[in-house]
Amino acid sequence: MDKELIIRSSSEDVDFALLKDGKLIELHKDEDSNDFSVGDVFIAKIRKAVPGLNAAFVNVGYEKDAFLHYHDLGPKLPSLLKFTKSVSTGKLKDFSLKNFPFEKDIDKNGSIADVLKSNQSLLVQIVKEPISTKGPRISSELSIAGRYIVLVPFSDRISISQKIESKEEKDRLKRLVKSITPKGFGIIVRTVAEGKKVAELDKDLQNLLSRWTAMCKKLHKAHQPSKVLGEMNKASSMLRDIFNDTFTSIHIDDETLYYQIKDYVQEIAPNKESIVKLYQSNVPIYEKHGIERQIKTSFGKTVSMSKGAYLIIEHTEALHVIDVNSGNRSNKANNQEDTALEVNLIAASEIARQLRLRDMGGIIVVDFIDMTNAENRQQLFNHLRDEMSDDRAKHKILPPSKFGLIQITRQRVRPEMNIKTKEENPDGIINGSEVEAPIGLVQKINHDLEQLLKKDYKKLTLNTHPFIAAFLTKGIPSVRSKWFFEHKKWVKVLPRDAYTYLEYHFFDKNGKQIK
Repeated sequence: MDKELIIRSSSEDVDFALLKDGKLIELHKDEDSNDFSVGDVFIAKIRKAVPGLNAAFVNVGYEKDAFLHYHDLGPKLPSLLKFTKSVSTGKLKDFSLKNFPFEKDIDKNGSIADVLKSNQSLLVQIVKEPISTKGPRISSELSIAGRYIVLVPFSDRISISQKIESKEEKDRLKRLVKSITPKGFGIIVRTVAEGKKVAELDKDLQNLLSRWTAMCKKLHKAHQPSKVLGEMNKASSMLRDIFNDTFTSIHIDDETLYYQIKDYVQEIAPNKESIVKLYQSNVPIYEKHGIERQIKTSFGKTVSMSKGAYLIIEHTEALHVIDVNSGNRSNKANNQEDTALEVNLIAASEIARQLRLRDMGGIIVVDFIDMTNAENRQQLFNHLRDEMSDDRAKHKILPPSKFGLIQITRQRVRPEMNIKTKEENPDGIINGSEVEAPIGLVQKINHDLEQLLKKDYKKLTLNTHPFIAAFLTKGIPSVRSKWFFEHKKWVKVLPRDAYTYLEYHFFDKNGKQIK
């Protein structure tokens, strides 16, 4: 399993494409305009507490107030409030928490009105970015994420990632971390810390403590509301969270960013520094790695899969609905049940990819093709679960219902990645009419050709618009030549001036149009 990270930089933003064995699985955008990213810490003002919701609305500087629920306050809220006040007024100069007198914990079943008052200053962290009509979701349980550990101020807990299975390794890490943890701080050990030495963990800890100190220094005389601690740049934070030994290359088309990332990789994995490469070519980086083509064909309402099957993805305010269709595929299976299983397994792999690619969150309902066999339904469920095991977002999958529906909930922390793939219709008589991207047309022609050749048509002629005909026949090797090598059949391509841009028809040896 080879993973590649392709980074494209422009003056406004930076795009990240994560490829797994050449297939696009994640797409991210780092925009300068995004001031409310997950992990950012703000000094904020309590607008009002609402006992009916047991939550408070908080002014963090966004056009809509942020939402802070009682359960997101954290037990150490009184200590945090006291600390924030002391630092903001300049009374407290020591930020280590070593000699800081902690207050009594809040009641876990208490009311928001008892602990927060209007106009109070509070340190909060973004846990969910503003989505649609909602403001950001925030928490006052602060945490600062590093490569191997997460630092939790005002805590005394040491937790180890559940994904580390070995009890001996868990005990070893707990012992090591305990020996280096400063008083007043808790630590969460991340999965990538498995097998690491105390020196590496300590280096990470010192880095996090210096970020905490820098934030506290900012607090004094800080404007309220304002950001006091920002997440590191998107490239570094992505590498921090997803980088591992399966990465084979990181390509970057911007020199400044290249040196930044090279330094960061050198810091976290010195033996992998050589995989960071500066891309220098006149061909755009996304074009070169076939990402533009994949974006055009992977986003949109209809998603094509192998063997003629396809997905229909619909979005509503409440949930996402995915329908699985077998399409006009050639059937090698013996019966309907085997066909349904085959298509469903292909669809499950594609759905797992689509959820990551579009960053779809909330409730997702998938209508798979009905299967009567209970073993097949279990196999599908297990396959979907395995395919989604790489997904970093928290998710839960329910077994198929009586109606063959599978329900998925997936953590939603940022707006969904939505790329418009439809384009203005070049033949459109009506202004504003749109068509699917022309890049998808060649895929469609390929698919139709495969189906016809399987039906044993001997001689085929393709009539299409002159532009499309030129695209299929020009170049070495041309698309038509590839068809010949693959299917051992020569397809005649005739340009037709009368055809609209996206129109095409196949004809048999007698010149009769094949419907």
